[in-house]
Amino acid sequence: MNRSIKSAIIAFFSAALMYGSGCQDDSGNVTTEPAPDTSMPWFQDVATKSGIDFSWESGASGDYNLPEIIGGGVAMIDYDNDGDLDLYFIQGGNVVIAQNDPASNGTWNRLYRNDGDMTFTDVTEGSGAGDRGYGMSVATGDYDNDGDIDLYITNVGRNTLLRNDNGLFTDITETANVGDTGWGTAAAFLDFDIDGDLDLYVANYLRWSPENEITCYASQGGEEYCAPMNYPTPAGDVLYRNEGDGTFENVSIQSGIGSTPRTGLGVAVGDYDQDGHLDIFIANDGMSDLLWRNQGDGTFEDIGLTWGCAMDNDGKEKAGMGVGSRDFDHDGDLDLIVCNLTGESDSMFRNEGRYFIDTTAQAGVKTVTSPHTRFGLGWVDFNNDGWLDLYEATGRVQRSTKSSGSESDPYAEEDVLMKGTSNGRYAQIQPRGGTTDSIVRTSRAAAFGDLDNDGWVDTVVVNKDAPANIYHNILSGESNWIQLRILDEHGRDALGASISAKAGLQQVHVPVQTAYSYFAANDPRIHLGLGQASTIDDVVVTWTDGSRESFPSMAAGQTHTITRGTGQPAKPGS
Repeated sequence: MNRSIKSAIIAFFSAALMYGSGCQDDSGNVTTEPAPDTSMPWFQDVATKSGIDFSWESGASGDYNLPEIIGGGVAMIDYDNDGDLDLYFIQGGNVVIAQNDPASNGTWNRLYRNDGDMTFTDVTEGSGAGDRGYGMSVATGDYDNDGDIDLYITNVGRNTLLRNDNGLFTDITETANVGDTGWGTAAAFLDFDIDGDLDLYVANYLRWSPENEITCYASQGGEEYCAPMNYPTPAGDVLYRNEGDGTFENVSIQSGIGSTPRTGLGVAVGDYDQDGHLDIFIANDGMSDLLWRNQGDGTFEDIGLTWGCAMDNDGKEKAGMGVGSRDFDHDGDLDLIVCNLTGESDSMFRNEGRYFIDTTAQAGVKTVTSPHTRFGLGWVDFNNDGWLDLYEATGRVQRSTKSSGSESDPYAEEDVLMKGTSNGRYAQIQPRGGTTDSIVRTSRAAAFGDLDNDGWVDTVVVNKDAPANIYHNILSGESNWIQLRILDEHGRDALGASISAKAGLQQVHVPVQTAYSYFAANDPRIHLGLGQASTIDDVVVTWTDGSRESFPSMAAGQTHTITRGTGQPAKPGS
């Protein structure tokens, strides 16, 4: 056979194997789905040997109170400033008791100290961190600029602010005026008014109480948890402005944030229109999502509809849950991904500068994600090749007639892991979820960060009425990595700042953020997979007030700390 003809045949069949069969995207265009990657497992669950023995207790007793199927949360936080990530888990309990008397709730949040070798010690007792509310989520940030990372916990009922003083926590909720008593869900610290201290956004879900719970039924018979649209009372979100003296002012009404009640579950913060002010994206459950544009004068306007990220290509309002926000296409602006309910694909929105385009189908994500109900979400470079991968923690909210693979839990599913590639397409990793053994649980929060400081991002998943998963990243190879901790003049993580740099042939743009995924606070350090690049060059940090500093080239294989004021003024256009 002629060598050129033989090469063409091989190339044809290689492409067929790589991209799989054709399908149509949301606009009717023919696309292809990459074939699954079955090369090797990416994660090993080390929860048992790590010393983590946490399960989120829903308190479900047959009454089908809706909060039982929604929580709980987790934070990666270096609470003791020793250089590694500790873990803080948000607990549930009995929602009826917790609503009336949190002190009588039989469970409490748990704090685990990282001992440096992927083992952890429960240090909750005596730490002050054991909040007893019926917990949902957690936000992390140094609100008082003292160098210690503080915790804000959302509950069904009064939320809690825990001030960290050298590793000991104090409940200062009432003094700080941040004890909203609704059904708190996602939360994020951010400096929206650029005054040098962290303000606080708190999403709410429904105006709910055990007394006004309603009854719904499953398609196959029997009572079931209700969908949010069965409730007539979505809740307004809350924005607190930090006054700089240990207190906050509720500015929800004057800012415009409180004008649009929704069913908020996911939050991401970033400067999406690149005007120098931090905007806020909120994923809502069964309602249109919100993109709050910061107008720079203390007010916000929702531009989600006009920018094309409030609904999908078909104009459908989805059950928005977890959110990711990164520059996945390396064009210098922040993109978005939102995960949703079974039967609804993810929504991957590519930022075009003044609007978003839904590229879910073109990226190969639509058909892989649709069969699952997804919550926690990580748009993270797990394999350090320079392209963002996608991890999604799954678990139903209503029983299914299909077998879940779990005899004891009708809501359980396998998580989903997809590998990002240089052409913007995603291939599902098999075995599903990236683990050797199938792990089938009802998963909610997922947090992402480098727990053992080896340069490979690990994952923590919280499960309903089942042990949490501590997924150690076991990939290895020739790909390089770098981590950056970006500190402001107070020595705190500069949430909302961003870096740009050259990594080989790629230009990278990454925000400093902890608030993404679902009900999670993540590693504040910037992690970059570098592929074969051995340095990052032309490093520029844009601080939240718009000032910019440049820094020298930095070597791969290390965690570097960048502190404001130690660089040089960046040249215009750099």
